[in-house]
Amino acid sequence: MALDVTARTAKDAAESLGCEVGAIVKSLVFRADDTFLICLVSGDKRCSLNKLKKIISKKDVCMANADEVKANTGFSIGGVAPIAHLKKLNILIDQSLGRFQSVFAAAGHPNSIFKIEYNQLVQMTKGEVKEITE
Repeated sequence: MALDVTARTAKDAAESLGCEVGAIVKSLVFRADDTFLICLVSGDKRCSLNKLKKIISKKDVCMANADEVKANTGFSIGGVAPIAHLKKLNILIDQSLGRFQSVFAAAGHPNSIFKIEYNQLVQMTKGEVKEITE
């Protein structure tokens, strides 16, 4: 669905959709040494770098920059969809998203979003559900 206003932030998207901020999926791209991965995080949570480092057994983990995000996913920051990336990326899913039957995720553009059942999101992304938030 197309939004009349930008959905660059989870708060913006939630206000446009009339849903809880937590039901918005943030697709965050991280660089871990020389590889990249995506964390799908609830809109009302923050990804924990310390937890992420432990889960993936890497010491050097940081947010990917805009060029790295585009090169690995094909999407610009603010519109990164949880699926259909340019490169195969490992995906971790914030377990707190499971409190919602349906969630909303970016659909490739900051003004585009799609609704998906949480269980279907897990299946489609083949992501690992982990405790990755603070």
